[in-house]
Amino acid sequence: MSELEEGQTVVEGRVKWFDPLRGFGFVVSDVVSQDILLHANVLRNFGQSTVADGTGISVRVQKTDRGVQAVEVVGIAKPELPSIIRGEGELTLDAETVEALPMEPARIKWFDRAKGFGFANVFGKPDDVFVHVEVLRAAGLADIAPGEAVVLRIADGKRGRMAVQLMAWDEAVRGA
Repeated sequence: MSELEEGQTVVEGRVKWFDPLRGFGFVVSDVVSQDILLHANVLRNFGQSTVADGTGISVRVQKTDRGVQAVEVVGIAKPELPSIIRGEGELTLDAETVEALPMEPARIKWFDRAKGFGFANVFGKPDDVFVHVEVLRAAGLADIAPGEAVVLRIADGKRGRMAVQLMAWDEAVRGA
C-alpha cells in the first residue's frame, strides 16, 4: 500500500455492500488490505445513485486518517447479457435481439425495491413501461429513484411494454 500513501491510485474491486439510504458502502480489493469507503457523492459524480452488491468496480482511492476511501469511480463493470432473457410469460429474447432494440430515453415513475418492480415513462409516449428488479441488477444497480433519467431497451410483453435492459442516463451519454 505504499503507493496509496503518496497520493491516489486506481484500484479494481467488488462492491461489498452499498446502502443508498445511509449514503455509503464499501469496496473490497485484493490490492488493498482494508475495506474502501465508497460515499454516495462519489458514486453520484459517476452518474449513478446506487450500485448492486458484488458488482465489479474501478475506483481512484486515497489513504486518509480514517482509512482508504474512493475519491472517484473510474468504471463499473456491467454483467454480460445472458444468452436468453425471459420476460413475463411467453417473452424470451436472446442477447443479440435485445442489443438490436432501440435505446429509448425514459424517467423512472416509481420503483419499489421490496416489491421488486416499478414503472418508467418514455419521453413522448403515454404508456408506462414495466421495470423488474432483475433488469436493475443486470445494469449493476441495486435501486433507482423516482425521477431518475435512464435509457431503456423495451419489448412488448403479455401485459404491455417492459424494459429488458436499463442504463443510467449518464452512462449512456458517456457511450458506455
